[in-house]
Order: sequence, then structure tokens, then C-alpha cells
Amino acid sequence: MDFGAFSISLAVKDLAQSKAFYEKLGFVPHGGSDEQGWAIMKNGQTVIGLFQGMFENNILTFNPGWDQNTNELESFTDVRELQKQMKDAGVVLESEVEEGTSGPGSMTLSDPDGNAILIDQHR
Repeated sequence: MDFGAFSISLAVKDLAQSKAFYEKLGFVPHGGSDEQGWAIMKNGQTVIGLFQGMFENNILTFNPGWDQNTNELESFTDVRELQKQMKDAGVVLESEVEEGTSGPGSMTLSDPDGNAILIDQHR
């Protein structure tokens, strides 16, 4: 299964403080909205999302249709196909993208240790 771009989405208490910390580690802003409480930071091919007040725990995030620079891929596996493959493999999903639709969609699941996984297609 090809899930597209990977990042970790971190639940942070203070967006400005977290951005400043990661900038010290060599991360640079790649997108986001301070007013909305989120920022995307990059260091080489490593991508982290900082999210204040949006969710309780950190999330492993995959974006079908994007590369690590958020460029649209010409060819990719649609989130609905990934959902079908996971369900066929017996993976339990916590939320699903509506079948029979197209375009943006997302689904969530957790690994055996309770780590949240988001598969979030933006196009």
C-alpha cells in the first residue's frame, strides 16, 4: 500500500513556543496559519505538523496524492482504494471515507499500541 507523504502531527500546548523550538533544530516553516493554531515545518524531507488545541494526542499522518513537498503526484492510490485494501486485510478502521465518492477524504485507525493514524487525501 502506498500512503503518500508522511508526517507526524504533534499536539502542542503553545504554537509559537513549539515553532521556535523546532526552528532551533533546523526546521523551517512550510505552511500553516498562526490564527488557526497550526504550522507545518520541514527539515530536508522530514515534515512535522504542529497543532494547538486541535487534538489530544500525536498522530501519524499520511497524505495520498502528495510528495514530501506537498506537490501533487500524477499517479497515486486513492484513499478509498487504500480503505478497501485495509478492510480486505482485516484492519479495523475508526472512521472511514464515504464509498462511492471522489476527491478529498480521510480515514482513521490505531495501531495495536493505540497510536493514532490519519490517512488524509486533500484532492
